[in-house]
Amino acid sequence: MFIETINSTNDYLKQHPDETVVRTAFQTAGRGQQGNGWESERGQNLLFSTRLKTSLPADEQWTINMLVSVALYKTIHAKLSTLNAKLSIKWPNDLYWGDKKLAGILIEHTLSGGRIADSIVGIGLNLNQTMWRSDAPNPISLKQITGEEYDAEHMMQAFLKELADLMANVSYLKQEYMSALYRREGWFWWEEREVSTAPTMNGQRTEQSFEARIADITEHGELVLQTRDNQLRTYHFKQIKYIL
Repeated sequence: MFIETINSTNDYLKQHPDETVVRTAFQTAGRGQQGNGWESERGQNLLFSTRLKTSLPADEQWTINMLVSVALYKTIHAKLSTLNAKLSIKWPNDLYWGDKKLAGILIEHTLSGGRIADSIVGIGLNLNQTMWRSDAPNPISLKQITGEEYDAEHMMQAFLKELADLMANVSYLKQEYMSALYRREGWFWWEEREVSTAPTMNGQRTEQSFEARIADITEHGELVLQTRDNQLRTYHFKQIKYIL
């Protein structure tokens, strides 16, 4: 289903339980993770939500995050030709090209009887927009990367096919997620949000910053970092931030 203007594609599916996919040209109240806004110029990007029925146990929500992230990664990867080496999944589920944000994912679950009854997956993928008016620090679009125009409906259908194929065979899901992970190899600077919630200006390190590398992702989606002195630190989403 396509609706020209909508408040939020995720909210629409919540209110219409018989619908499975809705795409729009413009959201008046688009949301990202933790209630953050999502800027998108009318008709320039891919904005849609889809409903998943998996009946997974409630404690396996991370599996759905990996399914969606890897499916979107594969969809975009197929469009970037020789440029795709800079594409990655930034934990937990942003899509990055280099150090710039290309797409965001918002997944909202309904639980029943200890299982996931319903998962609404919202995706915002920057396709053809070239100027941003908000203070978003690092957006980029496919058009800015390749110089080409992209069709939103075609990209959505390509993603839905990738997602269906991946759901049919999850044998190597974590391996695929880890291999695509942003800053998977090497030492980088991080900062704990519980220590300081103040923004890191211009990527500058603070007294709370520390150097570490990604050691693992737990079965529940927590990020495990290994510090230079071989400590292992485990973080939930929003407890740690990258210094870009």
